[in-house]
Amino acid sequence: MTLLNALILGLIQGVAEFLPISSSGHLSIAQNLLGLGVEGTDDVFFDVLLHLGTLAAVFAAYWGDVKEMVLEFFRLLRDIAGGRTPEHIPSARRLILLIVAGTLPLFLILPVKDAVEGLYANTFFVGLALLVTGLLLYLCDRVRKGRKNERTATLADAAIVGLGQAIATCPGISRSGMTICAGCFRGFERRFAVRFAFLLSIPAVLGANILQIKDVVEAGGVDLALLPAYLLGVAVAAVSGYLSIRLVRMVADKGKFGAFAYYCWAAGGVTVALSLLKAFNLLPWLR
Repeated sequence: MTLLNALILGLIQGVAEFLPISSSGHLSIAQNLLGLGVEGTDDVFFDVLLHLGTLAAVFAAYWGDVKEMVLEFFRLLRDIAGGRTPEHIPSARRLILLIVAGTLPLFLILPVKDAVEGLYANTFFVGLALLVTGLLLYLCDRVRKGRKNERTATLADAAIVGLGQAIATCPGISRSGMTICAGCFRGFERRFAVRFAFLLSIPAVLGANILQIKDVVEAGGVDLALLPAYLLGVAVAAVSGYLSIRLVRMVADKGKFGAFAYYCWAAGGVTVALSLLKAFNLLPWLR
């Protein structure tokens, strides 16, 4: 893997991970429909590192929340050990509880994990999923602005957003788009919907990377000769991811997801059309 490949993959990961356009869907289209590929896409360890890069972007963008939740977690343990119950639950503690509730639906995917991963090669499904993502973004612009935040959102609200995150494991369904839209549909204040969606990604990304460590070991470990490329990819993923988060926050504040909706519709429509043509062998140049 060259430095250029590492840079490209880091940029794709950082941008597509947070913009509501489905990074997994686009990668599926490139590899399974157009026959495109970039050296390094099959490097399991590099994939783990890229996700850690985007995780660093979330930490940087929401460092105040992350720091306060960590401190509040230890305060919670102190209260449990001392048998104390605060009269008013601190906002950071409520946010921790909401994230836990939002993460639990991911366990529903474990029994069907192989089936979901099998959808990656089905570009017809990916195209339809992109159309659905576009519809969600379009409706999100038009839903009434909510007022819920970490002090007023319920565990049921968080669980429904988490269910959206679980559904977004399907390629073509944007994780950020689904979780932000689900929050807005549940009456979240727009800025909080974005904030909660990205904070909710922290345990999901960490959990996925832990599961991939076994694959890294089975693949033969780490090639130290590729260390410069690895570091470059992680840095690019982190910086581009941070900038993408800022862009999504700005777009959400203005309620202007329409541009992403139209893009997803265009990409989804073209993908469905090309998939049908490929199925009937009408375009032999398609793999």
